[in-house]
Amino acid sequence: MRTTAADRRDHHRRFMARLALVATVLTVVVVMLGAWTRLVHAGLGCPDWPGCYGFLSVPQSAEHIAIAEARFPHAPVDVSKGWPEMIHRYAAGTLSLLVFTLAGYGFRHRREGLPWKHALFIAGFVVLQAAFGMWTVTLKLWPQVVALHLLGGFTTLSLLFLLTLRLRGKQPKAGARLAEALARMKPWVFGAMMLVIIQIALGAWTAANYAAVACTDLPTCHGEWWPQMDFRHGFDITQAVGPNYLGGQLTNDGRVAIHVTHRFGALVLTIYLSLLLIRLWPAAREAAMGRWVALAGGVLLAQVALGVANVLMHIPLPIAVAHNALGAGLLLAVVNLLWRIQPFHVVRRAPKPARIKQELPA
Repeated sequence: MRTTAADRRDHHRRFMARLALVATVLTVVVVMLGAWTRLVHAGLGCPDWPGCYGFLSVPQSAEHIAIAEARFPHAPVDVSKGWPEMIHRYAAGTLSLLVFTLAGYGFRHRREGLPWKHALFIAGFVVLQAAFGMWTVTLKLWPQVVALHLLGGFTTLSLLFLLTLRLRGKQPKAGARLAEALARMKPWVFGAMMLVIIQIALGAWTAANYAAVACTDLPTCHGEWWPQMDFRHGFDITQAVGPNYLGGQLTNDGRVAIHVTHRFGALVLTIYLSLLLIRLWPAAREAAMGRWVALAGGVLLAQVALGVANVLMHIPLPIAVAHNALGAGLLLAVVNLLWRIQPFHVVRRAPKPARIKQELPA
């Protein structure tokens, strides 16, 4: 049976879509591994990059440990912290190879209408993200770099998910009335995405400064509705490079300021997104998008529950990692909604012609 040009285009698009989906899932794994590495305080489990004490894996034999500690006398080998760091690096390296494969495949078959520029942009961004991964170690967990590295991971995930949607997603169709109703919600969904990004940035800053345990009660903090806080130092982005930031350098008041701000952001986002999803539900259900609205609502509720559990249970490792993963899930849920209503536009109706009164002759 002879294959046509259309068949070849469909084959290349389906194959690239599968690659993009695998890369998206692997990025979620990398984000979770990064959270695990931070939560077990293994960010400097290997004091060099990309290896570990000059080895391709964590030194474990007595001979290798002696060599490693001779190379880095100020960083004794801790195997239990070295492995989380290296597992994270192995996963990130595998993801990088997959992204480069994706970009190469798209470029090679660019004449088939594949979104190769999108894939190349992701590949370039992954190179930048790798640089931030290196600086995270070489600058000894400098909070600014750690926060940007975390944001870069979420950005990579969003870009890969959007590429997957472009390659395999089907956008809904609707009549004129329904399309206009969905189009009018577009700015509000975009606003929700901005709030999610801001909240993720606050979460990244909270993690980078070890402020997650600054408050251990809810809804108050240390039994007060407005505890002692130091916003100037808590959000000082001019912190000097040089100290070892493992464990953080901020005072408790600075960390409380970060933690309370993150809580306030979560409250604002929860109220805004809940009202938006309720408002969007009727039109979305009619346009066969109801399941995506319901999914976003479910992820939001689960994320709030995990955030509360983190505080009340003092950051247990499984819940804290899940909280990071669902933060990514909430971002993807909102990106998905925005992508699906993007084709709809508000219809600009032409003004009605003015009625000219004619005077009848007497």
